[in-house]
Amino acid sequence: MPEGNGITSALVFDYGLRQIGIATGNKLSGATPRGILRARDGQPDWEIVRQLIDEWRPDIVLVGLPLNMDGTGSELSARARKFARRLHGRFGVAVKMVDERLSTREAKSRVGPRDSYREDPIDDLAAQIILEGWLTDPSIAVDP
Repeated sequence: MPEGNGITSALVFDYGLRQIGIATGNKLSGATPRGILRARDGQPDWEIVRQLIDEWRPDIVLVGLPLNMDGTGSELSARARKFARRLHGRFGVAVKMVDERLSTREAKSRVGPRDSYREDPIDDLAAQIILEGWLTDPSIAVDP
């Protein structure tokens, strides 16, 4: 996975039922938000996902794992794990999950108050924050 110089490129998805935040990055350039992929009941347009993987050619794909504050899973956690497994199954990419607790709160603090996060979403910024955490400490990633 890592290149000879230690740089690993990553594509990150902040999974949600209506929208999925996207970020990319590596240890040299850091993390960059790339936009938001619309989803219908947690299902993205898989062709767009394929295009993202083809365009960015990541060494690893990370998916945010939405845990409760006490560390337990939820229905959304199970769906995010299923999404991660589907990414691996459909595209043959290496997939890991990263605890995303507090990433949305951090994203909101970075952009400040907004009238509506639904109309002006921050999911891609949350994906960037997830990636920043992983770039700092790759050992935080777990299998789906």
